[in-house]
Amino acid sequence: MLPASAPDQLAATKGAGIVRPARRPAGWVAPGPQPRTPDREDVWPGPGEDLCYLAGDFRILQRVDGHRWSADDLVTAWYAIEQLRHAPPRRAVDLGCGIGTVLLFVTWAFQEARVTGVEAQDVSAGLARRSLAWNGVDDRCAVRFGDLRDPLTTEGLEGAELVTGTPPYLPKGTGIESSKVQCGPCRFEWRGGVEDYALAAARLLAEDAPFVGCAASRQRPRVEAAAVGAGLVLERYRDVIPREGKDPLFSVYVMRRPAAARAPEIEPPLVLRGKDGRFTAAFDEVRRAMGMPVER
Repeated sequence: MLPASAPDQLAATKGAGIVRPARRPAGWVAPGPQPRTPDREDVWPGPGEDLCYLAGDFRILQRVDGHRWSADDLVTAWYAIEQLRHAPPRRAVDLGCGIGTVLLFVTWAFQEARVTGVEAQDVSAGLARRSLAWNGVDDRCAVRFGDLRDPLTTEGLEGAELVTGTPPYLPKGTGIESSKVQCGPCRFEWRGGVEDYALAAARLLAEDAPFVGCAASRQRPRVEAAAVGAGLVLERYRDVIPREGKDPLFSVYVMRRPAAARAPEIEPPLVLRGKDGRFTAAFDEVRRAMGMPVER
């Protein structure tokens, strides 16, 4: 994975927390909407937290010792946004939104959309809400605390023109869970996997809307079965390779209702880094589209 920022970066402090400095090429201007940060102390990082750049001048709060956003969030958000650039959604839902990474990317890209995240970890939900407030978008975006498998949690969100989700990759009992705050449920299926995300998405999708998610690349049979089980069609699928010559690490996919689905397509893999360790031109284009600085 490619974390947005690492705890050992040089940082400035704001109150008791850390405010990460921008790392930008000379002359680079941040695209997209500007944050409208309220005059409130609680939207700034507290002890054990940092505030990092995300898209353009939007920022996100994270625990230094907890779950931090990474490449699967970035690529999932980009893949979702690409599906709807021609027709921006008015309403979107991010299932299992965690600290709000995909939620914030979608909010940054679609400035008129009302976006709702659903999250069952109180620590993560709290961080996501504060990030929405820091960026000044909590007038049109919110986080619901609850289990996405419970229809009551998502009641009233039906008719969404975009649903996203980044399910955990590992079934319970298949590995050693981290004791760090947030990390266990972010990686292990405490509250379901891709099957449950697909079922929840099917309850919420407007007739022609996409559900865009990600999964470990080895889980493609599960993704295919999840689509069938939810009454959806797996329309598009794309592997993501961390470095040229390596096996795929994760994959992004699009599901739709049968009446709206296009012909199924497996797209060429997206390679993040070349053999020299530098970002590829293709991944630079992803980063550029998502409001992130690119050196070349």
